[in-house]
Amino acid sequence: MKLLRYLLTALFLFTSALFVCAQGIKWFEVEPGIWKAVIGKPESFDLLKASGAIAAHAGLADMDKATFPLAESDITAKIIDGKTYLHFPLSRAEQLYGFGLNFQTVQQRGKILTLHVDNYDGKDNGRTHAPTPFYISSKGYGVFVNSARYIQVYAGTAVRTDSKNPPVLQDRNTDDNWSARPYADGVDLLVPAEGVEVFVLGGPTMLDAVRRYNLLSGGGCLPPRWGLGFTQRVQRLSTAADVLKEADAFEEKGYPLDFIGLEPGWQSKSYPCTFEWDPGRFADPSAFVRDMLKRNVRLNLWTNPYISPEASIAKAIAGYTGSHSVWVGAVADITIPKARDIFFGELSKNKIDIGISGFKIDEVDGGDEYLWPDVATFPSGHSAEQMRQTYGLMMQRYVTEQYRRRNQRTFGLVRASNGGGSSFPFVIYNDYYNHRDFITALTNSGFAGVLWTPEVRDSKNAEEWLRRFQSNIFSPMAMINAWASGTKPWTFPEVAAQVKAMAGLRMQMMPYWYSEFAKYHFKGIPPFRSMVLEDGFGNHEQSKNINDANLEANPYGKLITREVKDQYMAGEYLLVAPMFTGETSRKVILPKGNWYDFYTGKYAGNGEVIEVTPGLDKIPVYVKDGGIIPLMPAMLHAPKAGQKVDIEIRYYGNRPGHYLLYDDDGETFDYEKGAYSFREIKVEFKEGKIKGTISAPAKGKPNTVGKVTFKKVG
Repeated sequence: MKLLRYLLTALFLFTSALFVCAQGIKWFEVEPGIWKAVIGKPESFDLLKASGAIAAHAGLADMDKATFPLAESDITAKIIDGKTYLHFPLSRAEQLYGFGLNFQTVQQRGKILTLHVDNYDGKDNGRTHAPTPFYISSKGYGVFVNSARYIQVYAGTAVRTDSKNPPVLQDRNTDDNWSARPYADGVDLLVPAEGVEVFVLGGPTMLDAVRRYNLLSGGGCLPPRWGLGFTQRVQRLSTAADVLKEADAFEEKGYPLDFIGLEPGWQSKSYPCTFEWDPGRFADPSAFVRDMLKRNVRLNLWTNPYISPEASIAKAIAGYTGSHSVWVGAVADITIPKARDIFFGELSKNKIDIGISGFKIDEVDGGDEYLWPDVATFPSGHSAEQMRQTYGLMMQRYVTEQYRRRNQRTFGLVRASNGGGSSFPFVIYNDYYNHRDFITALTNSGFAGVLWTPEVRDSKNAEEWLRRFQSNIFSPMAMINAWASGTKPWTFPEVAAQVKAMAGLRMQMMPYWYSEFAKYHFKGIPPFRSMVLEDGFGNHEQSKNINDANLEANPYGKLITREVKDQYMAGEYLLVAPMFTGETSRKVILPKGNWYDFYTGKYAGNGEVIEVTPGLDKIPVYVKDGGIIPLMPAMLHAPKAGQKVDIEIRYYGNRPGHYLLYDDDGETFDYEKGAYSFREIKVEFKEGKIKGTISAPAKGKPNTVGKVTFKKVG
């Protein structure tokens, strides 16, 4: 009897321990509209710590208040066998977005994912360059799981026996609409750790939830002005003479160029890397960099972080590297300060120190056949899994810190990121080359807190070249990556004039792009984002047919009438609908409200689906009623620090227009000390006349705005 009582008591205590979290989750509002819960014993190393993210308190305080968006009793957590089980509720007509940088799908309800940093292999299964553990609900809230582990996600696919809304029991023998995937009313996440921090981010809109996530991560990045110009990456083994010749060709032909990327051949050896200039191709790096800067062209250096045994830092860093190599190169444990000093000191020495403006950080994502394996160990004690999930984050963080010490902004490329990385001035790219999927990734990037470029490399014909170039112009980084192909903007002569015009448009739009990135930084609004985050679109689309949908027979297909992944919002006012090779026409879904053609100002429609035939020279771009697009002259290089440029303010439609034009010196971090301003633009159109005003420049602040003119388009 005593033994039985002992066993029952032990069972009771064990069961209580399992469910203590489920019955006692405490939510604390840590920032306006953001609540945090600490489940079990979270690991000391997580995404926010790896990224060093510090919440942008001012931006969060400026947002409208929000209430906790879920019933607290419906959120449960358990810790079993050293793993944390999380459950969040879902209603029937609720769609999910996010879970990282996906390339083929925007809607995520009904997915089973493993969030795992990896190169993208053509399937949205959670293994991607930025598997951000953050999802957004169509009901206007978000959930962020702050763990540097491979997280398993069941996004409305796991049917609980204690469900408040269980699926209807069906008999496959007699029910024609029997489904192997019954309705499930929750999001279940499995974190392989004995505890975790979880954040719930309020709305009331989906965009509000996204903004709060970005601001929790420190606010979006603010690139230097030159980063928003045009970049060309040259062939792998180019010499200093080749690069100078290429820069001169851009100038002579009248194509804009702000920075050139050098690929592996700048180093004496790569795969693994020496991080040292090749003396044959670059005999005098300092003189070479000076020559390029005289041409107003900056340089960006490719590297991966794997250290050759022949690198000058190999011996010094040997005690701070992992147990397994990559391409016979050592992997620095950059969680250790001494390792960081050696490694990032090498990136500064004779690189940043002589004027190199940024880096392309390659191969920090995957794949499994060559990256360090999960059985690898690191001297810090952090697991190979944690290092895999955060290495891209940390590379961005510590490279940025090198530039911050010099009060010099940078803008570069990276293959991997994760939660907490919104503030880093890096754009993700990969070796996948599907144009349609590139646009879907651009659409999803706003949910993942990252930037993505649908870069142009090569094409089968002139049409594909132009179509890729057109969509690339309306993205975070306008770039030709010619490391293998050697392509130039003028490679296809039959469309060279159109390419040149689009490149010029990119430069003209710099005041608009720069202001939108400032809103990303200060307000958390992604500069490129999904249509479902736009007022008048998401709610309108979600309302169709939901009441008539048979959610038991088809619980996912009719939650929203269609998945829109081939058009997106670019900044406050622009809707971009790319064209793909072989298309002469396409459908465009316009949100509610009047929309106007970007090029002509002609009325396009209101809350409807239109069919357009734009011709080869343009892709469809639309401006919402009252839209204001500030433009500058089409310069060959971005304005220098403090340089004044004239601004033409283009106005569309008939509603009164309002816009905040951002200004700072364009190159330093002085804006963090208050050296910036938002100048208010107002435009009205009455009795056939346009009336526009812009607020005076703030005293003691940078002022790069020259003459201002106003133009009504259409």
